[in-house]
Amino acid sequence: MTLEKHDLIHELPEYRDRIHELKVNDRHFARLFREYHEVDHEVHRIEEGNETPSDAYLEDRKKRRLQLKDELYAMLKGE
Repeated sequence: MTLEKHDLIHELPEYRDRIHELKVNDRHFARLFREYHEVDHEVHRIEEGNETPSDAYLEDRKKRRLQLKDELYAMLKGE
């Protein structure tokens, strides 16, 4: 089974430069960016079978990843 990448640069390649700019200049963005990647890595480990939490926990992590992505995307767009 091939797992799809969800890192932010892969998900939003057209915002590569803006992501870098905000990571350097906006502490709130940088914190959310780190949290997004921590959650994404955790989901990836679970999907690979390296960790075996409950299905409900995995769904909660996926929902959190989506919430963070939405918030980061809004910041990238300048909303």
